[in-house]
Amino acid sequence: MFCFIDFDLMVSMNQKKWSGIFKKIHKWRYKHITETQFIYILSVMVGFLAGLGAVLLKNMTHYIEVWTVQDWIGMFQEKWYFLFPIIGLFIIYFLRKYILKKRLSHAIPHTLYAISKKKGIIEKYRSYYALILAPITVGFGGSVGLQGPAVSTGAAVASNLAQFLHLDVKKRLLLIGCAAAGAMASLFKAPIAAIVFAVEIFSLELTFTSVIPLLLASVSAVVTSYFFRGTNILFTFELKDVFQIGDIGFYILLGVGSGIASIYFTKIYYAISNFFKRFKSGFNRLLLGGIVIGVLLYFIPPLFGEGFGLINNLLHGNETQIFSNSFVQDFADETWMLIFLLIGVTLFKAIAMTTTFAAGGVGGVFIPTLVMGSAMGNVFAKIINHLGLGFHVSESNFTLIGMTGLMAGVLHAPLTAIFLIAEITGGYELFVPLMLVSAISFAITRSVVPHSIYTSELARQGTLITHDKDKSVITMMDFNNLIEDNFTSIHPEQSLGEMLSEAVAKSSRNIFPVVNADNEFLGVVLLDDIRDVMFKADMYDKAFVHQFMHAAPEILDYDLDDGHSVMQKFKESHAWNLPVIRNGKYMGFISRSKMLTAYRNKLIEVSL
Repeated sequence: MFCFIDFDLMVSMNQKKWSGIFKKIHKWRYKHITETQFIYILSVMVGFLAGLGAVLLKNMTHYIEVWTVQDWIGMFQEKWYFLFPIIGLFIIYFLRKYILKKRLSHAIPHTLYAISKKKGIIEKYRSYYALILAPITVGFGGSVGLQGPAVSTGAAVASNLAQFLHLDVKKRLLLIGCAAAGAMASLFKAPIAAIVFAVEIFSLELTFTSVIPLLLASVSAVVTSYFFRGTNILFTFELKDVFQIGDIGFYILLGVGSGIASIYFTKIYYAISNFFKRFKSGFNRLLLGGIVIGVLLYFIPPLFGEGFGLINNLLHGNETQIFSNSFVQDFADETWMLIFLLIGVTLFKAIAMTTTFAAGGVGGVFIPTLVMGSAMGNVFAKIINHLGLGFHVSESNFTLIGMTGLMAGVLHAPLTAIFLIAEITGGYELFVPLMLVSAISFAITRSVVPHSIYTSELARQGTLITHDKDKSVITMMDFNNLIEDNFTSIHPEQSLGEMLSEAVAKSSRNIFPVVNADNEFLGVVLLDDIRDVMFKADMYDKAFVHQFMHAAPEILDYDLDDGHSVMQKFKESHAWNLPVIRNGKYMGFISRSKMLTAYRNKLIEVSL
């Protein structure tokens, strides 16, 4: 006697069972927990999950580093260490192409795009994708960071949790902001800076409604980090040298230097990224990028991995340890040679980072800016102290503040830079130089590079949200939903009589787009244009559409115009309806009234 199991029936029964359980939970929640309390609970949960994701990223990377650096490199002698990033890139290439089969865009820009154009909806696979690939990239020596992948992972988890619970858009966006703050707080154990980061980078409104969830998420993530990773922090530094007013001139120069270095960092990033885009084959990009990274690491060993060891050695005055076990270690004892080597780190960190990305690596930009800034600040102080002019400044303080300057310039996040460095190092006594250098660096960089690495592509596409509420709402509007295609098209060769019988009589509109046989837009005819002759029967066969046709006040290009340019065209033309074309083909009309209604609804939707 045979027993057949209907698996589809079993799955269906389980789904119904879980659906019933969730319905009961939702009913209980609606009866006993207010909406505000529910958001507070979710913010704690999201903070925990984002913090856990950051801990997993950090621990997995650590174990891979131990495996590669201590075991493999020790086995094959340390002179072969520069080959390991290439091995890591090959592993990632294989995983991407044959197992994961997903394309992963840059972490934070993708999250910003999801906020601005997809109502905060992020794909499920991004909840685990970076958890797999980022530790391999960094653990094998890729010159990138983990902060971006941590934020991306947390944001994806928050987005999918919000979708599962059927939360509206503004709550979904708030939870994504909580995840960003949680990931940052967990990595750096800096809850205040994490909140500033979420507000500054993700353009969240810091209102009473949002500040409590952000605080809860940030604290939850920090507690999670302490629970799983103990008291270990990225930078171990105790401030010893207080701010001297006599050093103010040097800090101004450091701010200027940070601005120039930030511009260099950004330009190098764009140049290398654009160069590698010429290669259509991912394998060719891998080969070229791997060779470049290997050469860079061979001559400049500190570019290996994230670079926190370099920062800590600079902060504690152990500069010679940075180049230990490399062919340049014998030269690092001489001051000016050490300065030259650190200048090499400053100049080539951006190149190594961008090449790692271009070759297929997965990581973040945030931490490489800290590494480059620390090296630049330390070099700046060493030069001042060894010029023989009698000046002396604190090398550790300049190392810290150099990081602030690069963050403010490269990421366009001056407040995050100030609070992060102050909080993770206990350097609140340096607030004056932190603020000064950050402001100068940001102002100089912004004047040359109007958008950060995170936002440049989004700004080019017209999908960047900012702290300007009006502009952000316009950016987040979906113009596909505004295009109306129920206008009756007419042709220039049609007679007046044909137009009246085939278009005017069947349409409730008073505008008629004129198109040719290929549906290319030629112009418009308004009902007012034919009002004087529409009842003159003797004109029906004598007058034609092309005699009444005229150009539209403005034309909206589907591929070229964004929300801001559409608004501007309505303002300048004073029109109530404007035609939309794509590659010259007629698509429909957008009306001023429908656009203003959509704007008002979006404003209500996203206001926290």
